[in-house]
Amino acid sequence: MADVSHRPGDIAGHPDASEMRERYARMLETRGVAAVEELVILAGLYAAVSAWAVHFARPELTLSNLVIGLSIAALGLCMSMAPERSQDLNFVVLLLGVWLIVSPWVVARDAGTGAIVSNVITGACVCLFALVAGGLLMSKSRRTG
Repeated sequence: MADVSHRPGDIAGHPDASEMRERYARMLETRGVAAVEELVILAGLYAAVSAWAVHFARPELTLSNLVIGLSIAALGLCMSMAPERSQDLNFVVLLLGVWLIVSPWVVARDAGTGAIVSNVITGACVCLFALVAGGLLMSKSRRTG
């Protein structure tokens, strides 16, 4: 009978050991970026449901926040799955965060204090997360490049 028992030990003799080490090192370098992108997902989901959480009185602002929030969450999901390729998407998320900040005045003339505060804080957080993720990616590319 063949011996198929698991023997713990060193895998240094494995033919793909160096490639596995390099892949693991690349994954660890982008771990911080992925964590920030997960915050983008949460901020996008909050923006999408904020109309019901804060009780907006304006349906056009509700629809705007729903669409923009789901878009931010989807972009955050894409960026967290492949953070090394998400540099360009960070700019789009930054623009959507700016839209969240200005939308209460552009979409609804009398949005109410709760809607304005909610959108400004959420938009500022989205912008901050996009800038931090972009900065982390730029510093990573400087170290490796």
